[in-house]
Amino acid sequence: MILFVAGVDTGVGKTVATGRMARWYARRGLSVITHKLVQTGGRGISADIREHRKIMGVGLLPEDRAGFTCPYVFRLPASPHLAAAREGRSVDPRRLARTVARLARSFDVVLVEGVGGLCVPLTRDFTTLDFLAGMKWPVVLVTGPRLGSINPTLLSLAALSERGVQLAALVYNLHLKARPEIVADSRRVFERALARTGSPAPLLVMK
Repeated sequence: MILFVAGVDTGVGKTVATGRMARWYARRGLSVITHKLVQTGGRGISADIREHRKIMGVGLLPEDRAGFTCPYVFRLPASPHLAAAREGRSVDPRRLARTVARLARSFDVVLVEGVGGLCVPLTRDFTTLDFLAGMKWPVVLVTGPRLGSINPTLLSLAALSERGVQLAALVYNLHLKARPEIVADSRRVFERALARTGSPAPLLVMK
């Protein structure tokens, strides 16, 4: 099984959600590994992969050291297309697909963490959403109650639906602090949005 973990924006909690999902599957006896699509603002082994392993309670895996769990790490903390261009490189979506497929042959569950929001450019003319529309992986979308989250969440849900990408779950990250009335109201807004689309995807609260 391959699941893609996307965020409605950067800093919304994708990394923590991915690590906690991996830990949940592992505790149920499944072999699980995480993959980071592209890491920017770093060097060497992806910082997000390291955080996944910390949450999972394991050390770095051989696949991490071989570069299979994050095939692109760029120094500039920017959108992948720009960070790659600054190093005279480019992101090849086919390479991304190959590394995930390789992991899927050896593990029961592969959790792929995205970068930024759905429409972040991987190349100048190809976004994460374009990639997902081609791969047909179910998506776990991470959002939260922080001020300004309603608009990108509803737009992300609409974009996934329009492109025919299956929503597996909407994760509501309560690690993002907000006033109690905003927390309650935003949750109601997101639950109504899921109901309007007829999506069977649950809203999962991450505390």
